Amino acid sequence: MSSLSLSNTYRDKLSRDPEKKKGNRFLPKTCRNDRNCHLTLLKEGIMSGLLIVGIVAFILITNAVKIVNEYERGVIFRLGRLVGARGPGLFFIIPMVERMAKISLRTVTFDVTPQEVMTRDNVPAKINAVVWFRVMDPSKAIVAVENYQLATMQLAQTTLRGIAGQFELDQILSERDTVNQKLQQIIDEQTDPWGIKISLVEIKEVELPETMKRSMARQAEVERDRRARVINAEGEYQASEKLMEAAKVLATEPIAIQLRFLQTASEIAAEKNSTILFPMPIELLKFFESASKK
Repeated sequence: MSSLSLSNTYRDKLSRDPEKKKGNRFLPKTCRNDRNCHLTLLKEGIMSGLLIVGIVAFILITNAVKIVNEYERGVIFRLGRLVGARGPGLFFIIPMVERMAKISLRTVTFDVTPQEVMTRDNVPAKINAVVWFRVMDPSKAIVAVENYQLATMQLAQTTLRGIAGQFELDQILSERDTVNQKLQQIIDEQTDPWGIKISLVEIKEVELPETMKRSMARQAEVERDRRARVINAEGEYQASEKLMEAAKVLATEPIAIQLRFLQTASEIAAEKNSTILFPMPIELLKFFESASKK
């Protein structure tokens, strides 16, 4: 009896409020009997749907259009598989299916942090260098190595320590071109599978301990002193040869020595000296010696 009474009550309410039969209970009370209001709400719903569709389409088109500069390349992955490199310029990818990673092809420069090395002649030193490199194959630079810049930097550090230990300190200081070429060759061979080309490697600075600097300064000073003595000895030897030739010429004419004597006296007199010393001729001594024997 109670269930029948409830159903009858609900039926009476529907008969008294016919708008609920039409499903208008979700509309505002001002629009339940207004047809124009129904059309306005319908238009607003359509416009909202079109707006949402437009926003989604704009996002998809934005993600699909890619622009790559002249010095860059875009490496494309489709569902995780490598497709290849594209660019430069404008191209399209499939949103949500393809992914792009940009790689710069410009030359990159970085400093190798100072490395404490021991040269072949057991001299401790700190050496740093500068490396120039560029990406030649963007696909390999992305797929073959996780971070090609960090990998190249670490490889340059270890190679610098290894190569510096194969040369003596004098060779590192005086034959830098040879050391640089050796570094460039080894690093380039190691980075070739990564699509990296090492353009140039230059040793920037060689820092030595203070004791080694003082020892090298003393060695240079002694070397300069030795060279000065050798040059002085060579000058004396050349002067003695010229004096011997001059003596031979003067010995042919005895009067020539007298003329040379007078020329020397005139040069001394030109300096306004108050005292002039005349050497005694050797011939006069020979005359007295011969006279005493008689």
